[in-house]
Amino acid sequence: MNTHLPPALVASFAPTGVLRASINLGNPILAGRDAATGEPAGVSVDLARALAQRLGVGIELKVFEKAAASVEAVRGEQADIGFFAIDPARSEGLQFTAPYVLIEGSYLVPSASTLKGNDEVDREGVRVAVGSGSAYDLFLTRELKKAQIVRVAGAKGVIAALHAGEVEVAAGIRQVLEAEASAAWRMLPGRFMVIQQAMGTPASRGSQAGAALSAFVEEMKASGFVAQALARHKVQGASVAPAASA
Repeated sequence: MNTHLPPALVASFAPTGVLRASINLGNPILAGRDAATGEPAGVSVDLARALAQRLGVGIELKVFEKAAASVEAVRGEQADIGFFAIDPARSEGLQFTAPYVLIEGSYLVPSASTLKGNDEVDREGVRVAVGSGSAYDLFLTRELKKAQIVRVAGAKGVIAALHAGEVEVAAGIRQVLEAEASAAWRMLPGRFMVIQQAMGTPASRGSQAGAALSAFVEEMKASGFVAQALARHKVQGASVAPAASA
């Protein structure tokens, strides 16, 4: 993706004259609010700003607290780009790049729980809290056959449900759940999924826009931009995705 883009391609990304970026604060690995300014900050914000600069347009950050709302903003063309976990349930109306970051999904349980491994969670009588509309919700809805999924509002709701005894298992980002581990709570070993975080744009913007966005992501990975952003924002629990297959 070079610095001299055809005006038609720029217009396909930013038809209003600015790049409207959908930012999901529900995934603290990728975005949050700056402690000093309260403004959105994080890896996804850095990528959005870099793309706007490449396009030669201004940027408008559209901030959401949940992944599902962030996805719908792009699907409904209230935003031009977004940052989502790749999932078949989200494919309608969107086109995704290859992933730029990989994040582990894990389980947290009470220390006294009889559950010892990820493969033991799918049992009758086990309730699993997930953020409604999150990548974990979409994945576990397909995978869990016996356990009951309890959908709550975001990562804080997942932790609150576990602490209140409303569920036996909390599912979410490993880094977030590890912060809760203590004498009372423990992580199940390993992970139940790897989340592929990608950039997306409305399918209606056309294949050229999709290809250009994919090329941008590959450049940001190869140049070290994504790795530097992860380090700058002190992100742990995520890794730069490998280059996309040709």
